[in-house]
Amino acid sequence: MIKVLIFILGFAFSTCIFAQAIDFNPKQIHSDIEKLQVSGIDTGIEILEIGLYNNNIVEEGKFFNVMNKSTDKIINHLYIGRVNSCRAGGCSIDRELIDNETSEYFDYYILFNLDCKISKVRIYNYQASHGQEVTSKNWLKQFIGFDDKSTLKVGKNVDAISGATISVYAITNDIESKTLLMRKLINTQRELGYEHSSLSTQ
Repeated sequence: MIKVLIFILGFAFSTCIFAQAIDFNPKQIHSDIEKLQVSGIDTGIEILEIGLYNNNIVEEGKFFNVMNKSTDKIINHLYIGRVNSCRAGGCSIDRELIDNETSEYFDYYILFNLDCKISKVRIYNYQASHGQEVTSKNWLKQFIGFDDKSTLKVGKNVDAISGATISVYAITNDIESKTLLMRKLINTQRELGYEHSSLSTQ
Protein backbone atom coordinates (compact mmCIF):
# COMPACT_ATOMS: atom_id res chain seq x y z
CA MET A 1 0.00 0.00 0.00
CA ILE A 2 2.81 2.39 0.88
CA LYS A 3 4.56 1.63 -2.43
CA VAL A 4 1.35 2.37 -4.34
CA LEU A 5 0.92 5.65 -2.47
CA ILE A 6 4.52 6.68 -3.17
CA PHE A 7 4.06 5.83 -6.85
CA ILE A 8 0.86 7.90 -7.10
CA LEU A 9 2.44 10.88 -5.34
CA GLY A 10 5.55 10.64 -7.52
CA PHE A 11 3.47 10.46 -10.68
CA ALA A 12 1.34 13.43 -9.63
CA PHE A 13 4.45 15.47 -8.80
CA SER A 14 6.15 14.68 -12.10
CA THR A 15 2.95 15.42 -14.01
CA CYS A 16 2.72 18.83 -12.37
CA ILE A 17 6.31 19.62 -13.28
CA PHE A 18 6.19 18.43 -16.86
CA ALA A 19 2.67 19.67 -17.59
CA GLN A 20 3.60 23.29 -16.85
CA ALA A 21 2.19 25.38 -19.66
CA ILE A 22 4.52 27.32 -21.94
CA ASP A 23 4.64 31.04 -21.22
CA PHE A 24 4.08 32.54 -24.66
CA ASN A 25 4.77 36.06 -23.41
CA PRO A 26 8.06 35.85 -21.50
CA LYS A 27 9.12 39.13 -19.95
CA GLN A 28 12.40 39.30 -21.91
CA ILE A 29 10.82 39.17 -25.33
CA HIS A 30 9.64 42.77 -25.71
CA SER A 31 13.01 44.23 -24.73
CA ASP A 32 14.82 41.83 -27.08
CA ILE A 33 12.57 42.85 -29.98
CA GLU A 34 13.01 46.55 -29.29
CA LYS A 35 16.81 46.21 -29.11
CA LEU A 36 16.78 44.78 -32.63
CA GLN A 37 14.97 47.79 -34.09
CA VAL A 38 16.64 50.95 -35.36
CA SER A 39 16.88 53.50 -32.56
CA GLY A 40 14.57 56.48 -32.82
CA ILE A 41 11.75 54.52 -34.47
CA ASP A 42 8.50 54.03 -32.60
CA THR A 43 8.58 50.35 -31.68
CA GLY A 44 5.27 49.87 -29.90
CA ILE A 45 4.67 46.26 -30.80
CA GLU A 46 1.92 43.69 -30.99
CA ILE A 47 2.63 39.97 -31.19
CA LEU A 48 0.05 38.02 -33.19
CA GLU A 49 -0.05 34.29 -33.82
CA ILE A 50 0.25 33.18 -37.42
CA GLY A 51 -2.82 31.16 -38.37
CA LEU A 52 -1.46 29.50 -41.49
CA TYR A 53 -0.06 26.26 -40.14
CA ASN A 54 -1.33 22.92 -38.89
CA ASN A 55 -0.97 22.83 -35.11
CA ASN A 56 -0.58 19.06 -35.33
CA ILE A 57 2.90 19.45 -36.83
CA VAL A 58 4.11 21.62 -33.94
CA GLU A 59 3.09 19.96 -30.71
CA GLU A 60 4.60 22.43 -28.27
CA GLY A 61 5.18 25.76 -29.91
CA LYS A 62 3.65 28.64 -31.86
CA PHE A 63 4.67 30.97 -34.68
CA PHE A 64 4.03 34.70 -34.55
CA ASN A 65 4.35 37.94 -36.48
CA VAL A 66 5.64 40.93 -34.56
CA MET A 67 3.76 44.05 -35.69
CA ASN A 68 4.73 47.70 -35.32
CA LYS A 69 1.54 49.29 -33.97
CA SER A 70 2.21 52.72 -35.45
CA THR A 71 2.82 51.48 -39.01
CA ASP A 72 0.74 48.27 -38.87
CA LYS A 73 3.64 46.45 -40.54
CA ILE A 74 5.39 43.20 -39.71
CA ILE A 75 8.84 43.94 -38.28
CA ASN A 76 9.92 40.48 -37.09
CA HIS A 77 8.84 36.87 -37.05
CA LEU A 78 8.91 34.82 -33.89
CA TYR A 79 8.79 31.21 -32.76
CA ILE A 80 8.17 30.28 -29.11
CA GLY A 81 8.30 26.66 -28.09
CA ARG A 82 9.44 23.85 -25.85
CA VAL A 83 12.11 21.27 -26.48
CA ASN A 84 11.11 17.99 -24.87
CA SER A 85 13.77 15.61 -23.74
CA CYS A 86 13.81 11.98 -22.78
CA ARG A 87 12.41 12.32 -19.28
CA ALA A 88 9.64 14.62 -20.46
CA GLY A 89 8.33 12.24 -23.08
CA GLY A 90 10.42 12.35 -26.21
CA CYS A 91 13.99 13.14 -27.21
CA SER A 92 14.68 16.04 -29.55
CA ILE A 93 18.07 14.72 -30.58
CA ASP A 94 19.13 12.86 -33.72
CA ARG A 95 21.14 10.10 -32.09
CA GLU A 96 20.74 7.28 -29.58
CA LEU A 97 21.17 8.20 -25.93
CA ILE A 98 24.33 7.02 -24.20
CA ASP A 99 23.71 4.99 -21.03
CA ASN A 100 22.57 7.14 -18.10
CA GLU A 101 21.99 10.24 -20.29
CA THR A 102 18.83 12.01 -19.25
CA SER A 103 17.37 15.49 -19.44
CA GLU A 104 14.10 17.35 -18.99
CA TYR A 105 12.80 20.26 -21.09
CA PHE A 106 13.28 23.93 -21.75
CA ASP A 107 11.31 26.78 -23.32
CA TYR A 108 12.91 29.20 -25.72
CA TYR A 109 12.23 31.62 -28.54
CA ILE A 110 13.74 32.50 -31.88
CA LEU A 111 13.47 35.99 -33.34
CA PHE A 112 13.72 36.12 -37.13
CA ASN A 113 14.12 39.14 -39.39
CA LEU A 114 11.87 39.65 -42.39
CA ASP A 115 14.15 37.45 -44.54
CA CYS A 116 13.85 34.56 -42.06
CA LYS A 117 17.38 34.91 -40.76
CA ILE A 118 17.80 34.38 -37.04
CA SER A 119 18.35 37.61 -35.11
CA LYS A 120 18.23 36.22 -31.58
CA VAL A 121 17.77 32.98 -29.65
CA ARG A 122 17.00 33.00 -25.96
CA ILE A 123 16.23 30.20 -23.50
CA TYR A 124 13.98 31.60 -20.79
CA ASN A 125 12.74 28.57 -18.85
CA TYR A 126 15.31 25.83 -18.36
CA GLN A 127 13.74 23.01 -16.36
CA ALA A 128 16.65 20.61 -16.13
CA SER A 129 19.16 19.50 -13.56
CA HIS A 130 22.13 19.74 -15.91
CA GLY A 131 23.18 21.22 -19.26
CA GLN A 132 22.47 24.84 -18.30
CA GLU A 133 25.49 25.94 -20.35
CA VAL A 134 23.25 26.13 -23.43
CA THR A 135 21.45 29.11 -21.88
CA SER A 136 24.61 31.23 -22.23
CA LYS A 137 24.09 34.27 -24.47
CA ASN A 138 27.57 33.79 -25.90
CA TRP A 139 26.84 30.19 -26.91
CA LEU A 140 23.43 31.08 -28.39
CA LYS A 141 24.98 33.89 -30.49
CA GLN A 142 26.33 31.31 -32.91
CA PHE A 143 22.80 30.80 -34.31
CA ILE A 144 22.48 34.46 -35.36
CA GLY A 145 22.36 34.72 -39.14
CA PHE A 146 21.27 31.11 -39.67
CA ASP A 147 18.52 30.61 -42.25
CA ASP A 148 16.87 27.81 -44.19
CA LYS A 149 19.60 27.77 -46.84
CA SER A 150 22.11 25.99 -44.62
CA THR A 151 22.21 23.20 -42.04
CA LEU A 152 23.31 23.03 -38.43
CA LYS A 153 25.71 20.32 -37.29
CA VAL A 154 26.99 19.93 -33.74
CA GLY A 155 30.79 19.79 -33.83
CA LYS A 156 30.92 21.47 -37.23
CA ASN A 157 29.17 24.85 -37.16
CA VAL A 158 27.65 24.48 -33.68
CA ASP A 159 29.96 24.20 -30.68
CA ALA A 160 29.58 21.08 -28.57
CA ILE A 161 29.45 21.53 -24.80
CA SER A 162 30.82 18.88 -22.47
CA GLY A 163 28.15 17.97 -19.93
CA ALA A 164 25.32 19.45 -21.99
CA THR A 165 25.28 17.05 -24.93
CA ILE A 166 21.55 16.33 -24.98
CA SER A 167 20.57 19.99 -24.67
CA VAL A 168 23.01 20.99 -27.43
CA TYR A 169 21.62 18.44 -29.88
CA ALA A 170 18.03 19.15 -28.84
CA ILE A 171 18.08 22.90 -29.40
CA THR A 172 20.21 22.63 -32.56
CA ASN A 173 17.75 20.23 -34.20
CA ASP A 174 14.75 22.26 -33.08
CA ILE A 175 16.16 25.57 -34.34
CA GLU A 176 16.88 24.02 -37.73
CA SER A 177 13.41 22.48 -38.11
CA LYS A 178 11.54 25.57 -36.88
CA THR A 179 13.54 27.82 -39.23
CA LEU A 180 12.41 25.68 -42.16
CA LEU A 181 8.79 25.88 -41.01
CA MET A 182 9.00 29.63 -40.50
CA ARG A 183 10.28 30.09 -44.06
CA LYS A 184 7.29 28.15 -45.38
CA LEU A 185 4.91 30.32 -43.34
CA ILE A 186 6.54 33.55 -44.52
CA ASN A 187 6.32 32.42 -48.15
CA THR A 188 2.67 31.42 -47.70
CA GLN A 189 1.82 34.80 -46.17
CA ARG A 190 3.49 36.64 -49.04
CA GLU A 191 1.79 34.51 -51.69
CA LEU A 192 -1.62 35.12 -50.13
CA GLY A 193 -0.96 38.78 -49.44
CA TYR A 194 -1.92 38.24 -45.81
CA GLU A 195 -1.46 40.82 -43.09
CA HIS A 196 -3.95 41.03 -40.21
CA SER A 197 -6.44 38.73 -41.90
CA SER A 198 -3.99 35.82 -41.65
CA LEU A 199 -3.39 36.20 -37.95
CA SER A 200 -4.94 34.62 -34.92
CA THR A 201 -4.74 36.09 -31.43
CA GLN A 202 -5.44 32.89 -29.52
